[in-house]
Amino acid sequence: MRSSLFGRLLALFLLVPTAELILLIWIGERVGFWPTVGLIALTALVGSWLARREGVAALRRFQERVATGQLPGRELTDGLIILVAGALLLTPGMLTDVVGLLGLLPPSRAWIRGRLQARFQQNLARGSATMFVMRGSTASPTSEESVEDPIILDATILNEDSDLS
Repeated sequence: MRSSLFGRLLALFLLVPTAELILLIWIGERVGFWPTVGLIALTALVGSWLARREGVAALRRFQERVATGQLPGRELTDGLIILVAGALLLTPGMLTDVVGLLGLLPPSRAWIRGRLQARFQQNLARGSATMFVMRGSTASPTSEESVEDPIILDATILNEDSDLS
């Protein structure tokens, strides 16, 4: 699986800049140098404004869900899509700008979210979903304590009516 992921990432890092360069040259030949530069600047300005607006809205919805005791799954997914879209807008080029803008527009973001959720559910059904867990402590494990040898606490659960004596 790692070699497959490495191959995909390598292809992505080689193909996307090549496609971006070809697209910029093609657009520049059609409309000229300065209009192409203006288009790049315009997508950067519109993209940064839209990323800020959608990011703030997603954060507000996240906070509202948490305040009402609900799980903010959709809001977290939207936040991740907005973060990736903003990073794509920072990457120079028209292709990444278009993909980034699609991640910021609510209708296309809903479509992306649906695809991500379907993919995650497929991985869960196959038993190939990966979860990352972080430890609560930033200290490194001692020789007696390691990640492979977790601390297990044995406790008795008492309710409020139980007698503690």
